[in-house]
Amino acid sequence: MAMSGGGDDGEPMMDMNMTPLIDVLLVLLIMFIITIPVATHAINIDLPSPTNNPNTPDVDPVKNKIVLTPDGQILWNSDPISQGELVGNLQESLGFAVEPELQFEPEANASYDLSAKVLNIIKASGVTKFGFVGNEKYRSFSKGE
Repeated sequence: MAMSGGGDDGEPMMDMNMTPLIDVLLVLLIMFIITIPVATHAINIDLPSPTNNPNTPDVDPVKNKIVLTPDGQILWNSDPISQGELVGNLQESLGFAVEPELQFEPEANASYDLSAKVLNIIKASGVTKFGFVGNEKYRSFSKGE
């Protein structure tokens, strides 16, 4: 008989049945694969943080002007500030009942990278009354006009 063992002699089968062991190992392998956390790729970005510095320049409730200098300074109403202080000033300006006007004037040789960073900070702050000033001094006129 085929069920009785290794031969037709009727002796019991002496080999171990490996099918249940392989089934258990496959189930465990699948469980381990499922429970492994998905590898996430993160990009860390250093964002400026607002500072509570008592020497921070005052925010005018009517009009504020940001000037970028060629040596990389940010001037808020003629006072030098950091990017973190800029964030704080913008948030403070949004706290007024009527949002003050914000004017942006980079000087002629100011860093384009700094200009882009400051514009991104302004955009992220949610300021709506924003304008570029001083661009007319860079306009070139031809002699025919």
